[in-house]
Amino acid sequence: MMKKLFALSFAVLLLVGILLTGCTTNTKSNSEKKENEEKKTSADYPTRQIELVVPFAAGGGVDLAARSVADYLSQEWGQPIVVTNKPGGGGIIGAQYALKEANPDGYTVLANNVSTTTMYEAGTTKPVVSNMENKFAARIAAGTPAYAVKADAEWDTFEEFSEWVKKNPEKLTWASVGPAGFSSFVAAQWFESLGIDFNKTQMVSSEGTSDSAAKLAGGHVVLAIHTVGELAPLVEAGKIKLLAVQSPEQSPLFPDVPTTQEAGFDGLTIKWWTGLSFPADTPDEIIQKWEKAVEKMEKDETFLQQLEKIKLDPAYLNSDDFTKEVEKETKELTKLAEDTGIRK
Repeated sequence: MMKKLFALSFAVLLLVGILLTGCTTNTKSNSEKKENEEKKTSADYPTRQIELVVPFAAGGGVDLAARSVADYLSQEWGQPIVVTNKPGGGGIIGAQYALKEANPDGYTVLANNVSTTTMYEAGTTKPVVSNMENKFAARIAAGTPAYAVKADAEWDTFEEFSEWVKKNPEKLTWASVGPAGFSSFVAAQWFESLGIDFNKTQMVSSEGTSDSAAKLAGGHVVLAIHTVGELAPLVEAGKIKLLAVQSPEQSPLFPDVPTTQEAGFDGLTIKWWTGLSFPADTPDEIIQKWEKAVEKMEKDETFLQQLEKIKLDPAYLNSDDFTKEVEKETKELTKLAEDTGIRK
């Protein structure tokens, strides 16, 4: 009887071992098959239309840069790249859609910028979309911040305007896509240098550059801070005027406008940029395709002329360098946000 039980137990164990081995082999085989399929899919990419999400209204720097990228890569890859504007929430509604709701298959791309990444994470303790949820592919372009007031405003120099703000912070109204948007951080750094409380001034929410520039031209706000290129059309139309540009050198677009440094402000360093990112689980092979394509694009004379036309500067960074720059900038801006009370 014992011999029969032993033989039966051995047979059962042997059968279980065979089944487990088969399961392991099948699991490994399925895993390898899936991995090979993903590599094949990535190698063939793109095979259909790509959606490039701009989390701001049409007409701003991010939108114009994204459309230039879409035009170039549509021709390069032979597949349509369609720009979709999803403004709201300081750029976070569009970012959430592209990074958290879309499939990580490379067919939904986010045109991110400083407002939706480093500034957003620096400005809030509970970000809806964090930098970790971005897989940064490449930085595209940079722009020079500029301080603009209405054309008939009483101030003719940045020094005069700064003195007025210093004495009357509660009278200053300025437009921004949100409390932690690009304009907010540039303003906060400037306010800090003036020794005034960020919270004593009045921020007016806007949908983006075109909206805040219109608010400025219409007299609904006293100040708008955007890139030189974004403000240029209304400057050229005589609706607004620039008091200063925030860069080491004067802007070739408006050589008569002084830099903030020339106006006596040495510590104003914040810059504007835009780039491309994907959901965190996007295959590396797809990121590398975009990285290489953007590198090639930024050497193309036609694309460079297009950037010049929309008044932005080429500022390519590959995926690794872009990611490192975002991490570094986030730390710096977090300190500014904590010091000035932006961070909530």
